[in-house]
Amino acid sequence: MARNFDPNVLLSKPLMANLATVDADGAPRNAPVWFQWEDGALWMLGTKDGASVRRLTRDPRCAVEIVDYDNAAGILLHLGFRGAAEIRKMDAALFRRLLGKYLGPDEAQWNTWFVETIAAIDDPGGRLIRLVPDSVFTNNVSYFRTGPDLAWPLAPEA
Repeated sequence: MARNFDPNVLLSKPLMANLATVDADGAPRNAPVWFQWEDGALWMLGTKDGASVRRLTRDPRCAVEIVDYDNAAGILLHLGFRGAAEIRKMDAALFRRLLGKYLGPDEAQWNTWFVETIAAIDDPGGRLIRLVPDSVFTNNVSYFRTGPDLAWPLAPEA
């Protein structure tokens, strides 16, 4: 009963994604991440010493899940990616676009403490995780309140 939808519906929103990786002992790990979709790739933040970067350097296989859930509106959209990620050195322009998606387009309005302490755009240890997905799937189960005839969007993607 699930319906497909255009992935760009979710990729353009400032939603949280969940990055799933595998630890050295085979245990699954999950991390919430901000993301930017550009040029057929999902870009996520990392640091050279960060746990996700270490795990992906050892084993690049990963999954990313993005969900848009609005209980009151009856919307439940799920987007999933599978593939092998690569670690890239920080690209400050891309990083700024990613931050702008979540913090707004006016950098002067960004929280200075957050940018200097957490985001650290100019940190030489900054990394970007790049995933060009091997597989993409969408699952629109927004009918949980209304039934499939009223699922959002009304017409499924072909």
